[in-house]
Amino acid sequence: MEPRPAAIRLLVPGNIRHNSGGNVYNASLADALTRLGVRVDVEPVDGIWPVGSSEERRRLASLLKPGTARPDQGTVTIVDGLVASGAPEALETAAAEGERPWVLLHMPLLDHPELEIRALGAAAGVICTSGSAAAEITQRHGLARVHVALPGTDQADLAEGPEPPHLISVAALLPNKDQLILLGALAQVTDLPWTAALIGSDEADRDYARDVRAALREYGLEGRVRLAGQLTGQALEAEWHAANLSLLVSKVEAFGMAVTESLAHGVPVVVRTGTGAVEALKLGAPAGDESLLPGAAVVLDRDPAPLAATLRAWLTTPELQTEWRQAALAGRELLPGWDSTARWVLDIVGGGTPRG
Repeated sequence: MEPRPAAIRLLVPGNIRHNSGGNVYNASLADALTRLGVRVDVEPVDGIWPVGSSEERRRLASLLKPGTARPDQGTVTIVDGLVASGAPEALETAAAEGERPWVLLHMPLLDHPELEIRALGAAAGVICTSGSAAAEITQRHGLARVHVALPGTDQADLAEGPEPPHLISVAALLPNKDQLILLGALAQVTDLPWTAALIGSDEADRDYARDVRAALREYGLEGRVRLAGQLTGQALEAEWHAANLSLLVSKVEAFGMAVTESLAHGVPVVVRTGTGAVEALKLGAPAGDESLLPGAAVVLDRDPAPLAATLRAWLTTPELQTEWRQAALAGRELLPGWDSTARWVLDIVGGGTPRG
């Protein structure tokens, strides 16, 4: 077995500045690797990723040339999939020159599969941050060198949600996160007592953020739902501490780190079926037993009624609230930490026996 690398060079997208799951994963992985004694160089790569301009792709190729990493023997280069997947020429050139970087894939590149297969095929291997992403990549491209390193979770204090119940959704205001369907569902349960907060950047897609604000006015929810903006640190912790239930109803989600973050606080979660958020929710159930989920997965298309029905059942059934809360409290003990994620990554790139 090859030795674990002494250093990791991690190339990350420079154009994603909101608090995305990929950014959180990259930063948390770097911190955990450092705690394990591995030197980590995190290098933001400027460009309009994925794909980028021809000049941006050439710049990436120059960053991947042999000798551009620290000269120490044992340095391994890992490129975030948002940068790598749309720039196959850069990875192919590096491979031809004997420098095959790894790709850290948070989510498949849905719009350009022809670029993605070339980029991933030129890599030393692919590290997926969820089982669902690994399964999709394997099915789409038939790649053999696909591994999984699930996101870790930081330990957190238990939430103590108020009465009436307080609901939160932690996600940037983006069309994929589908806050509009959530507002549509909340509009159908205004006869019941509750408050809610949408916590996430309103700068990532300003047009969609305007749509969300307009929906708040149209539904008459401005007095019930607060747009908190992007929060970090103690401000975000305060929101988790005051939550009784969280929701992540993205149309597409490779994993959904907000789900495991919620469970770390003992807060049950409602997610959309058919997304990787279900995988995250199952991490909080013994052996993935769906009968013991700390929350629920709801079938959703464009109609918010199924989500509204789930919320109504939870809001009006104290026994269901207790059941989900107890499942979340039990589930928080099952979540892997970031040190586990770092060890999986080291085993993968070092030629050991990785998970996945």
